[in-house]
Amino acid sequence: MKKRIFTGAGVAIITPMHQDGTVNYEKLAWLIEKQISEKTDAILICGTTGESPTLSDKEHVKAIECAVQTANGRVPVIAGAGSNNTARAVELSMEAQQLGADGLLVVTPYYNKASQMGLVRHYTKIADSVSIPVIVYDVPSRTGVQIQPETFLELSKHENIVAVKAASGDISQIASIRALCGDQLDVYSGNDDQILPVLSLGGIGVLSVLSNILPRQTHDICQYYFDGKIKESTALQLELLDLIHALFIDVNPIAVKEAMNFMGLEVGNCRLPLCELTDQKREVLKQVLKKHKLI
Repeated sequence: MKKRIFTGAGVAIITPMHQDGTVNYEKLAWLIEKQISEKTDAILICGTTGESPTLSDKEHVKAIECAVQTANGRVPVIAGAGSNNTARAVELSMEAQQLGADGLLVVTPYYNKASQMGLVRHYTKIADSVSIPVIVYDVPSRTGVQIQPETFLELSKHENIVAVKAASGDISQIASIRALCGDQLDVYSGNDDQILPVLSLGGIGVLSVLSNILPRQTHDICQYYFDGKIKESTALQLELLDLIHALFIDVNPIAVKEAMNFMGLEVGNCRLPLCELTDQKREVLKQVLKKHKLI
């Protein structure tokens, strides 16, 4: 049996910024403490929601270090370590391991993309370089490449490749991955509106944007399901659906950061090329937050 990193809801945590655009590590540590106190099952640092593409190498490393030190073993810390340059992904992965990360999230190569054979070689090279478990991040809407189920089967043969964050939105593809790979590859939902469907196919949790503002409820969707309380899990998934959609009213993490600022958490803005919501979208987000009594 491969090492399982976590079950339940892991937060894909935002990276808070000061007004001048620098990373606010003090607020990051505070947010992580808040997440842990509200039942989050894992911390994903420097993922897409954490604006990893615009973090410098120094900031990336310092954010991972902050997360590891703050969590202090209470929940697993998963470090984003992806790149479209395999050598750089290896470097990031080794750095994250040295800093004490419990696992890695590695996105498929973007822009230059890769063939299915290239994907196998890319992930194998990374997984060979570390001893901590690797989660493969399949998000074709951002990268322009999708990992095929048969490729996942090949990747699942590697001892250190333990899971996939499935963000294709394609439930049929996820079902095929589960059917082919079985217990050799855990599946986490990469979409908050598909937590329950993925769990129903044998998934073990979610890496969540929603958890940034509702960590306890996102955890509960999973925990209810694990406890056999399917009606309660379903009801909560459906109750939060409009909020989930509002958090993706624009490119992630624009809306979730604006929501957190509406809630008084003062996490700052996104870095360019991401910018603030239009007035119309801000109003839509604000009304949904009011409906859920978050502001």
